[in-house]
Amino acid sequence: MKIKVAGVKKEVQDGLTVSQLIIDENVETPEYVTVTVNDEFLENDQFDSTVLNEGDNIEFLYFMGGGQ
Repeated sequence: MKIKVAGVKKEVQDGLTVSQLIIDENVETPEYVTVTVNDEFLENDQFDSTVLNEGDNIEFLYFMGGGQ
């Protein structure tokens, strides 16, 4: 099936979960990543149970603290 990951179209296997995609994409510091699927934020405990579908748009986000 085809999905879009961080703006790049990819061909992936059916039944792929968000957790497996994080592994496959070699996401840096996965314990701190926030994931959106079709602009909907997922909780970390949903990564294992969320199966991706044809045409899904996935983004990996990191929130930075700081400022003055």
